[in-house]
Amino acid sequence: MTDIILYAIIAMNILTFAVYGIDKLKAKHGKWRIPELTLLALAFAGGSIGAYCGMKVWRHKTKHKKFCYGVPLIIILHIALAAYILIG
Repeated sequence: MTDIILYAIIAMNILTFAVYGIDKLKAKHGKWRIPELTLLALAFAGGSIGAYCGMKVWRHKTKHKKFCYGVPLIIILHIALAAYILIG
């Protein structure tokens, strides 16, 4: 069971990283964009590390306060939740 959860989290982070890259590419070409709420929802749904890496690698959403503070806050929340589950 824990293997399935681990693989799901890894997949979610890869997906989130890719979506941040796709949105950055669309921004460069002036095309339809992925809503910010969707980007943050992906981070909250388990892709917080992928979102953070996407922000750094693609240099995307790095000037938006809700991303600069929100994504690291979600990472902390995910770490706290994992610690609670593993310890408690």
